[in-house]
Amino acid sequence: MSLFERIGMDVGRDLPAEDAIRWAAANDVKYLDVQTDLAPNALAEMPARAAAIRELCQETGVELGLHTLSGVNIAEVSPHVSDAADAYLRSYIDLAALTGAGWVIVHAGYHFTSDYERRRQAGLERLQRAVDHAEAQGITLLLENTNREPDHAEVHYLCCTLGEIRWYFERLTSPNLQMAFTANHAHLYPEDVAGFVDAIDFGRCREVRLADCRGEVEEHLQPGEGTMDFADMFRRIEAAGFTGHYMNQFGTLDDMLVGRRYLVEKARTVGLA
Repeated sequence: MSLFERIGMDVGRDLPAEDAIRWAAANDVKYLDVQTDLAPNALAEMPARAAAIRELCQETGVELGLHTLSGVNIAEVSPHVSDAADAYLRSYIDLAALTGAGWVIVHAGYHFTSDYERRRQAGLERLQRAVDHAEAQGITLLLENTNREPDHAEVHYLCCTLGEIRWYFERLTSPNLQMAFTANHAHLYPEDVAGFVDAIDFGRCREVRLADCRGEVEEHLQPGEGTMDFADMFRRIEAAGFTGHYMNQFGTLDDMLVGRRYLVEKARTVGLA
């Protein structure tokens, strides 16, 4: 499969899932991420639509993934909402089984500086419960490396530094827990993409997520508008043995189609077809 074919699109909630699949097929997009919390893909409505979504994917050959919200705190520790966080992950896994989705992107949650250890452990245990449920359903979860927040911020994501990524993946060893590597998040750290790629086991990476940024704060810019070295990124990731798909997440749907052509041209400069 060519690199062009391996670059998919995360449409979020821009379209109903059914329309997103048709749009993907019409634009030769083979990999698609959608978000199914709220309208037009409200989670409560999705089970009734699941059979049609599965059939559309089979007809078009589009491979579908579901993307949970990083704003839902998987590291929740408070009564009642802790149970809700478990139910949230289970509902996505169950929906993936109904729709035939190939993966569910999940996150490790966030902490409030003073409660780092407690929330990190709570999130780990919740992810393990989710992995157990995913194994029973035959679903693959992709744990995403999240973005760095400014040092003075009270709230910080978990599973964003190299040390934290290693910590989670050393403890979550099931083959049903793989990685979604967001390159622009790595660009926010001194190690940059190169340091992350050298240190991460890309044998456990299924999806590489792409947007540009300027290396300072979280942004999802059009490729070429920031300081990401996409040519070097493709060279390193492909050399690390990555065989999965890439996923654009920036701008409009048209922006992502234009960005795919730009990314392929960058990859060609380092000898990748």
